[in-house]
Amino acid sequence: MNLEVALQMARERNLDLIQVTERVEPPVCKIMDYGKYQYALQKKERAARVKKGGEIKGVRLGFNISLHDIEVRANLAEKFLNKGDRVKLEMVLRGREKSLSDFAKGKIDQFLEILEKKVPIKIERVLKKEARGFTMIISKT
Repeated sequence: MNLEVALQMARERNLDLIQVTERVEPPVCKIMDYGKYQYALQKKERAARVKKGGEIKGVRLGFNISLHDIEVRANLAEKFLNKGDRVKLEMVLRGREKSLSDFAKGKIDQFLEILEKKVPIKIERVLKKEARGFTMIISKT
C-alpha cells in the first residue's frame, strides 16, 4: 500500500500510522492509537522484567545441622535453581546460638561449597545478619 494512502486512512479514522518493524521490505505498519501502542509495549516490557527473576524459594538451615542434612538441603536448592527460581537461604539462631555466629557462618559456607559443586551460583544478596539469624539470596548464573 502507498504511504500517502495509508496516512490518509489513518487521518480519516483519527488514528496514527505506526511502523511495527523496519527490518522487512516493505515496512510493516498498523493504524492505531499511538498512546495505546506505547502502553502495550511498556506493559510487555514490565511483564518480561517480572518473569526474569523467578519465584523466591526458601531453604532453612538449623544451627546444629549435620553434613548429610546440608547435602539434602543443597539438593533441594539445586532443584529450585534449575527451575529458574531464586533461593533464600535462612539460618535461624536461638538464644546462645546468636553469640556463636562464626560457627553459623561456617555452616553456611559449607552449604555454599556443596551447592557450588552441583550448580554455578550467583549471590544476589550477601549474607546479612538479622534479628533471628542470617539470610542470603542466591540464584543460578
